Amino acid sequence: WRGLPKRMIELLARVGRWCLGALRSLLPWMGAFVILLMALACTRIPFDAHRSLGTAAGECTDPPEAIVVLGGSGMPSGAELLRLHHAATLAIALPQVPVHVIHPKDTLVMRLMIEELVLRGVERHRIKALLEGTNTREQALALKLHRPELTGLRIALVTAPENMYRSVLSFRKAGFTAVCGSPAWEHAMFIDLGYGHRRIGGKAWVPDVSQEAGLRYTFWNYLKLEITCLREYVAITYYWLNDWI
Repeated sequence: WRGLPKRMIELLARVGRWCLGALRSLLPWMGAFVILLMALACTRIPFDAHRSLGTAAGECTDPPEAIVVLGGSGMPSGAELLRLHHAATLAIALPQVPVHVIHPKDTLVMRLMIEELVLRGVERHRIKALLEGTNTREQALALKLHRPELTGLRIALVTAPENMYRSVLSFRKAGFTAVCGSPAWEHAMFIDLGYGHRRIGGKAWVPDVSQEAGLRYTFWNYLKLEITCLREYVAITYYWLNDWI
């Protein structure tokens, strides 16, 4: 602090006191927010919120005339592989429908995405790659610019369920009048996940949660879903403020 003007020191001290006061005021609210998230994770609300994001814009009911896969993650990754798995299943059921894959300008990831589709049985000549767009708005505009013939066709849009509502509305806003959602849902396991605590060497003094799959898995999965949905709600608000949806 030596060498600083006295007024500067006073200003810095005042700013420090204000920041400390603001932090003290926020701490109770932050604590309440964390408690709320933990309480909600004990209910099915996160599951229903995630489900709603995937279906609210309308799922495809009629056979599409084009399949559009939105990329944005690395390869291989869970999010990207789920989308490609779903797109391949859809493409195999509709052998005459072209598959358009959109991803930011990363030729290696695009090549791996195409190879994954081919590996899953999609003919290479049906796959159309488009290396454009670093967000959903840019991808919709890029597809309209480079594939204008698609604007009037029935398009099945394949992306993660949490991104589906914003993606469908973004494409409709960009001029794709007949776009519908085909969310890449995970396939849940319907098996008994219980185990024998003492049989596999569990200690007697450690709580036995061997039959509590909800505590071991569902609670934590719902916590992750809450963060996923909160992020998407912020993104939807941002797109709405920009008149992109």
